[in-house]
Amino acid sequence: MLKEFFQLIRRFVPPYKKALAGNISLNILAQLLNVFSFSLLIPILQILFNVDSHTYQLMSWSDGNVADVIKNNFYYYMNTLILDKGELWVLMISGLILMVMTLFKTSCYFASAACLIPLRSGIIRDVRVLLYHKIIDLPLSFFSENRKGDIIARTTSDVGGFENALTNSMEMLLKNPISIFITLGVLLFINWKLTIFILLVIPLLIWVMGSISRQLKKGSKDVQTRWGIVLSQLEETLSGLRIIKAFLAEKKMAGRFTNTINTYRKALNRMQTRQASAHPVSEFMGTCIIVIVLWAGGYLILQNDSGLDASSFIFYLVMLYNIINPIKDLSKAYYNIPIGMGCWERINKILGAENPIKEKENPVHCNSLQRDITYKNVSFSYSNSEREVLKNINLTIKKGQTIALVGQSGSGKSTMVDLLPRFHDIEKGSISIDGVDIRDLSIHDLRALIGNVNQEAILFNDTFFNNITFGVESATMEQVIEAAKIANAHEFIINSENGYDTYIGDRGCLLSGGQRQRISIARAILKNPPILILDEATSALDTESERLVQEALEHLMKSRTTIAIAHRLSTIKNADEICVLYEGEIVERGTHEELINTNGYYKKLNDMQSL
Repeated sequence: MLKEFFQLIRRFVPPYKKALAGNISLNILAQLLNVFSFSLLIPILQILFNVDSHTYQLMSWSDGNVADVIKNNFYYYMNTLILDKGELWVLMISGLILMVMTLFKTSCYFASAACLIPLRSGIIRDVRVLLYHKIIDLPLSFFSENRKGDIIARTTSDVGGFENALTNSMEMLLKNPISIFITLGVLLFINWKLTIFILLVIPLLIWVMGSISRQLKKGSKDVQTRWGIVLSQLEETLSGLRIIKAFLAEKKMAGRFTNTINTYRKALNRMQTRQASAHPVSEFMGTCIIVIVLWAGGYLILQNDSGLDASSFIFYLVMLYNIINPIKDLSKAYYNIPIGMGCWERINKILGAENPIKEKENPVHCNSLQRDITYKNVSFSYSNSEREVLKNINLTIKKGQTIALVGQSGSGKSTMVDLLPRFHDIEKGSISIDGVDIRDLSIHDLRALIGNVNQEAILFNDTFFNNITFGVESATMEQVIEAAKIANAHEFIINSENGYDTYIGDRGCLLSGGQRQRISIARAILKNPPILILDEATSALDTESERLVQEALEHLMKSRTTIAIAHRLSTIKNADEICVLYEGEIVERGTHEELINTNGYYKKLNDMQSL
């Protein structure tokens, strides 16, 4: 688990190496100042309690080991100052030095923490950007196979959980090991026997923390999964609120949501209960270590030959306490990391999702349709279904032709047009443009050839101008106005509050259905694609709106190759060819008059709509 966490750090930290280097350097400096300031406690204690009656002589570096020489000469100069200036003067100077060292130390702590702020926020920014880029790169099949609410949960609460774990753990993981290693070196310097004894006890504390953290990771994944279910139900409720009210299902939906949120609450309670045990467990283990050290240190002092006097032992306890706090903080980080890694695993389900629609290394580039579009022996089924949606489709659409697709719901019409821009990839057969397989074309170039007008106009919470120019670079106001006029949208746009700078609301909620559709047609006109896909563009409109939209569509279809899906057969009577689909197969094809004369499935559809 820690290995996975540090792999993530290595993945995201490199752009912020300067901030990391500054944090580590300042932490090292802060710990050195910490040790130096606490070392002043020994002479202060000796002065206060007059416990050192030893006479010190100045030693050279060759008179003993480095540690003994440093300790002896420090006490020599301290005793000399006491004799020259007096005990109160030395006590006052020692206290002032302690204050100054503490000021420098805390300033270094502050500066080191400040260095981490751009690093932490930068990593989370990078994760969110990666996640968004991945979402818009994934194929439509990914979103049809996963609940929207769960995807929203992964991109919001899971990223938030990972952010909290990173924020709470990063500083602890950078600062505390430095503190532990430096303080451990001081403890070994003071008395190595006692320190080795302590090091044999610490692994027990680490094992206890590890057993709890493993449970936290498992609990975190369960909590986030259940939160995804909660968000899915909320998203379904908001989308279907009109139906819920119309069928008096408020009580049923409220009961369903209450059950779901209660299940989430139980999982959250279990995880937070384990998390709450982190501090008491580390506090208890820290106290146990202190008690053990008191016993072992007392034993060594009583031996007289241990080299550990009372003031040194007090300093040892102070430094030991200084190492126990970082261990406690590390335990908190160790508890937070599993929660963050549980969130990361769910985030990585999106980041690691494979996009089956791949572009060739050296794709063919194209910017126009010269001859035709050809479907050859095309069969297709969705990944979560064994049923073939399309079966052995063969169709040639010549440049400038209008081809209509009709048939019952589920016959494969929308799937057939979705295969052309490679929203899904073909399983069997091929689709080619001017003889080139679309899988050999640049995806960008392929989709640039195609304009879409769907049954549901997909608009954004932006201005009229930005919605019409969506995906079109450097469009002028004159071009936008011309496109809006052709789409019969200019009049109601200029009559709005701020004209083309008026915001249209979420999904165009401030507009009528006909107005939304005409904006989407204006967008397609501005793009000026050689291939046009109309997916039941007028089926949800009233008669007046349909007339205006149909008129706009006729302007749009001029000199373009058009594939039109229609339920209202009256809208495609003038198509060059009508293909009738039934359960994934083209069962009839011809002009409107030819199909009526064959007295087949198309005539039955036409007769039913004539009633």
